[in-house]
Amino acid sequence: MNFTGRILLALVVAMTSLSAMSVKRSDPSAGDDEIRIGNLMPYTGRLAEFAPIGKAEAAYFEMINERGGVNGRKVRFISQDDNSDPTVALDLTRGLVERQNVLLMFGSFGTPGNLAVRGFLNERKIPQLFVASGDEALSNPKAFPWTIGWQPSFRAEGRIYANYIQAFYPNRKIVVLWQDDQFGRDLYKGFQEGLGDLARMIIVGVAFDLADEHIDGHVSILKRSGAEILVFAGVPATASQVIRLAAGSGWYPVFILNDAAASIGTALTPAGTEKAAGVISASFLKDPSDPAWKDDPAIKEWLSFMDRYYPKGDKGGIAALYGYAAAETLVQVLKQCGDDLSRENVMRQTASLRDYRSAVFLPGIKINTDPENFRPIQHMRLNQFDGLTWQPIGDVIEDAFSGVAKK
Repeated sequence: MNFTGRILLALVVAMTSLSAMSVKRSDPSAGDDEIRIGNLMPYTGRLAEFAPIGKAEAAYFEMINERGGVNGRKVRFISQDDNSDPTVALDLTRGLVERQNVLLMFGSFGTPGNLAVRGFLNERKIPQLFVASGDEALSNPKAFPWTIGWQPSFRAEGRIYANYIQAFYPNRKIVVLWQDDQFGRDLYKGFQEGLGDLARMIIVGVAFDLADEHIDGHVSILKRSGAEILVFAGVPATASQVIRLAAGSGWYPVFILNDAAASIGTALTPAGTEKAAGVISASFLKDPSDPAWKDDPAIKEWLSFMDRYYPKGDKGGIAALYGYAAAETLVQVLKQCGDDLSRENVMRQTASLRDYRSAVFLPGIKINTDPENFRPIQHMRLNQFDGLTWQPIGDVIEDAFSGVAKK
């Protein structure tokens, strides 16, 4: 081979190597100036009260893009309405992957929809990140290494309430009013697990549908049982209704309210704060409608964010704050990816979060992940509403499947 031929061969080898490096650095869905992210939300339908999660996420990415994007790339957030229908969720996800060519799916809402698309995404090796569901089945890295949760699990939350009752209200009669879906069943199951042999303390459990028109009848039945403790698992609108009905009938049990429904702005104030006084819940986010945080720098920054990027959003609702904090977590992962936006590296960085915390987390709440831990947030704090603010009960609590331990 002559000198010119050797030069040409060297150039071909170099170009081939550069091409290989480029493929390794990023997937086709992550261009030089754009990162495409897919998302599904119930913008319409029975769970539309959680739509602010997606709207706040869109607003957060708008803010990030205005500030230059992530490592020089703008985020293109493609959020679609699945109407809380798993069949629609699968069809939309296929479209986002096959036609929109998204790099990953992020923060999609609800257990049924996320379970419906999990197999498809894992088969295609597409990250399904920080799903907006507390179902533990969505945090199983051995079986589904491309799917990871974000919030504390529903069963863990139920176990926390069970441990609290055993410590402070032993041998009391308990009734449970729970939403008849995977969320409600999971929380109720965790509650029973936490009670163990003491599950006999539960004398009545009533399931209700989101469209149930007989909540007043259910509350009446529960009151007549003579129970001293009421555990509720459902959405904020129903929680508010139950609080009003119980107080209106002169029934004031120890009232335990699930985290997703425990917002001063969207549940307790509509119910009447005097009626809601004494309610107990576990949480991991600051409640932006709680006067206790009015001078908190993070909440002030959050309010400024809402004013500028999501002015029509409910500043007192937990849903929008949840979306903000989840989007913030994803941006942290993308920053850690640097210039390597291969899907493999996205999952590697997702499983490499160390003591990460959003400023809107409650004190002591942190995110830690590793290849065997796909439950990023495993801590909650018990609080009791005093009619004005949430008052902490004890220390931050970490859940383990076999029980809970104080940290």
